[in-house]
Amino acid sequence: MEGRKPSDPQPPPDTLPDPSSPPRAGGLPDRETLRRFVTEATGRVGKREIARAFGLGPEHKAALRDMLRELALDGALVPAGARRFRASTAMPEATVVQVTGTDPDGDPIARPVMWEGDGPAPVIFMHPEQKGRPALAPGERVVARLKRVGPGRYEGRTLRRLTDAPGRVVGLFRATPADPAAPPRRVQEAGRIVPADRRSKAEWIVPAGETMGAETDEIVVAEPLPMAGHGLKPVRIVERLGPMGDARSVSLLAIHTHAIPHQFSADALAEAERARGVSAEGREDLREVPLITIDGADARDFDDAVYAEPWSGPEGPGFRLIVAIADVAHYVRPGSALDSEARRRGNSVYFPDRVVPMLPEALSNGWCSLRPGEDRGCLFVEIHIDAEGRKLRHRFGRGLMRSAARLTYDEVQAMAEGRQDSALPEGMLATLFAAWRALSTARAQRGTLELDVPERVVRLDEAGRITAIEPRIRHDSHRLIEDFMVLANVAAAEELERRRRPCLYRIHAPPSPERAESMRDNLSAMGFTVPPVGTLHARDLAGVLARAAEGDAPTLVSETILRAQSQAEYSPDNIGHFGLALSSYAHFTSPIRRYADLMVHRALIGMGTHPPDAMPAADAAKLEEIGTQVSTAERRAIQAERETTERYVAAWLADRVGSEFSGHVSGVTRFGVFVTLTQTGASGLVPVSTLPDDVWTHDDKTHTLRGRDSGLVLRLGQPVTVRLAEATPVTGGLLFTLTDPPPAPARRTRGQRPR
Repeated sequence: MEGRKPSDPQPPPDTLPDPSSPPRAGGLPDRETLRRFVTEATGRVGKREIARAFGLGPEHKAALRDMLRELALDGALVPAGARRFRASTAMPEATVVQVTGTDPDGDPIARPVMWEGDGPAPVIFMHPEQKGRPALAPGERVVARLKRVGPGRYEGRTLRRLTDAPGRVVGLFRATPADPAAPPRRVQEAGRIVPADRRSKAEWIVPAGETMGAETDEIVVAEPLPMAGHGLKPVRIVERLGPMGDARSVSLLAIHTHAIPHQFSADALAEAERARGVSAEGREDLREVPLITIDGADARDFDDAVYAEPWSGPEGPGFRLIVAIADVAHYVRPGSALDSEARRRGNSVYFPDRVVPMLPEALSNGWCSLRPGEDRGCLFVEIHIDAEGRKLRHRFGRGLMRSAARLTYDEVQAMAEGRQDSALPEGMLATLFAAWRALSTARAQRGTLELDVPERVVRLDEAGRITAIEPRIRHDSHRLIEDFMVLANVAAAEELERRRRPCLYRIHAPPSPERAESMRDNLSAMGFTVPPVGTLHARDLAGVLARAAEGDAPTLVSETILRAQSQAEYSPDNIGHFGLALSSYAHFTSPIRRYADLMVHRALIGMGTHPPDAMPAADAAKLEEIGTQVSTAERRAIQAERETTERYVAAWLADRVGSEFSGHVSGVTRFGVFVTLTQTGASGLVPVSTLPDDVWTHDDKTHTLRGRDSGLVLRLGQPVTVRLAEATPVTGGLLFTLTDPPPAPARRTRGQRPR
């Protein structure tokens, strides 16, 4: 199984860039800033008014025209007379939408594929398909004609289907018992499918003869069948994934729900099997350098190795570091079948029982894995840092290396603490940790965002049964590798900038104004002060986290800050990385499992030359498209992994319905509160219908749910005790009830003064 090394935060879904920030010096404002300007202007706005407001010159004329045209095509702006525009207050008449689920009646619900407005995307209730056409299923994209029916609500009619194949339904099959007394149905029903996606509120009917022999409580994949009108829609089962009771079926459920590519083409497999070792010609020989790999105990491939030694130069004492990365670009050439498969997948996807790799095993666990004692091609960066961890210089090269040792995080930590004899040359481990402490000093000085949000680990036995669900332990050995990798990634971005080569940056925008203000309000209520939106830096939030660590609710503060963050993504347009407090950052260290890293390798290889494994000009011209593609694949993987963990947790807790658990309120909505359990990190809903009889009011700004008559208040972070009422493994859903509602605040009598 591949070992994953997260080298930047994984915050929640995207928000837009800060529109209150000034435009970039000497350039156009970003799309959202421009849209906001037109929105807030009085009357119609033209290019003259925009140029005057943002100080644009003739050199910006063409780019401004193109941006305005794009905004108009997207429906964000509406033409208003000769070369004038006004803000759009509604969705365009026709747009591309994606089906996300079904309503309780079985009719599809969708959302726009492109949504850049404030707040959540509008909900689109699609009309049933015409007679003789299969119903729309989750995942399908169509061009829809829209009609506004209320705030954030539209009706949609399909104009054209865009997906090549019909959408698929993944869920749990349940056979329908025969009932001779039942009235005849329009469709003779053999069973129903309970969708695995929580957004699908309706079941699907499986007609007689379309079950493929599936049995009750079996996970299946089905395709919609033609049917006209409203009501539950029929499907045909096309694949059986296994019984729900089999823990190994859970990851298959996620793979099919999210349409994750998991089978390689014959051509890609053949290319991987033809791979052989690299020669030393044209490479720097690093085989005498004792580079080592440090990974998880269950890792089967090792794509990064590290080395450190003391060093002293004109700037004073410091360290010489080497980070060597598997030379994946040597094997995965542009335009090859392997390249096509890797780009389609975007990244590897990790589940408790399996990995869906980006590359075939012959490469990912073979020639691209830095196995100890075996010669391997690599790309390396040699970096000199001073005693304070500041990077002084770096040098990239293509090398031939031989790993001196394969170590695990636990082993390295035990060696560092003296609990285990070191397997490394004398002094090497101490030097690695000394260099890391220097890097830690530099990281603390720039103020990176280190959120304390526990990650859950699902432990399985050889039969696939769950043995434990527990928090993942993070050692200093983890942090050592992460900081070495971050330093190498910074060097890669800076090198490509210096050489004026195309670069697919890893970017992370600051919180949007709306989320930042909400975060400020919540942190203020907890006693923490945060600067205004326009002056907010990661070090400000790092200071809040440091102070929170000394208090009673560090996890709540981390969750509050995490909730405000935008999603890191890949782009050729560098806006920096807010969370890491870095101006330039590119992923370079994991080309086995991330296509973005492979693109960075190709750009580095191609500096000044045009070898066959460098980035071709066609790809350089499509970096924005590739960045969007791999960012989307990454989000798909994160969602699939999260849902899989939730399903495992629900299966783990299914036998404990009725048990009580301690936890805290982690989300507040108008329909109830979400509670996260202390022991497992599992989250579930306490529906408002199960709360004490009262009129409950939701306050979005204070994240509270308040009972009008009782005065009871449920607020974010509040410790609670809950009873498990329901666990549904197929969706991963948990339902709780409060065992002891919090006491109502004391009421003052007339004339009583507050103390």
